[in-house]
Amino acid sequence: MSARPLQLGTRERLIVALDEPTGAEALAWVDRLGDAVRFYKIGMELLASGDYFRVLDELARRDKKIFVDLKFFDIPATIAGVIKGLSRWPVSYCTIHGWHAGMMEAAAAARSGDMRLLAVTVLTSMDGNDLKSMGIDGEPADIVVQRALAAQAAGIDGVIASGQEAGVIRAATGPGFDIVCPGIRPDGPVGDDQKRTVGVAEAFRLGADAIVVGRPIRQAADPRAAAEAIQLEIADSFK
Repeated sequence: MSARPLQLGTRERLIVALDEPTGAEALAWVDRLGDAVRFYKIGMELLASGDYFRVLDELARRDKKIFVDLKFFDIPATIAGVIKGLSRWPVSYCTIHGWHAGMMEAAAAARSGDMRLLAVTVLTSMDGNDLKSMGIDGEPADIVVQRALAAQAAGIDGVIASGQEAGVIRAATGPGFDIVCPGIRPDGPVGDDQKRTVGVAEAFRLGADAIVVGRPIRQAADPRAAAEAIQLEIADSFK
């Protein structure tokens, strides 16, 4: 059974990635961005700092929504234990890999409260050649849809996937299944490690519920202004 629907305000559809090596640096970004951002993703780089749950608690104290992006992948019993434990925290989204039905079913059964689980489909840094090198026969869009449908059948609440596939995922899964899109490049591709990218308006036009943005904000000359510009583009998408 899915968690209760996550009700996102328009300004909560921008999720900023706090990919920083220390808690102090992560929270400095929260201070810098202020009320321009209401939803943050905390991932593996911050985990290695030892400050992970301090930052999580501080985000909750500041009434920010929290996305735990640790891409859990293990045997079903271990995943169930992790998800059960993490459900004690005020987490809105949490990622697990969408490669194994039994693992996803165990995660869905262990989840409680309002936390919604997102299955990782195909990383946005990967293309068809990368899949072939891993022995996976199919184009990214085909594999993403297969994994989205498997996740939905297992009781997972949504997926994290490139905006390039948001339309085909939405067509396959219908409404109420969350699609969260990283690899957003507001000004177009910039030649970094992200291969399957889209712009802000395109992601929402194709069916995204929320987008994850990191470097285009953090590397901007004026990060807060960059975040506000994305918020305006999101608001225009919902008019």
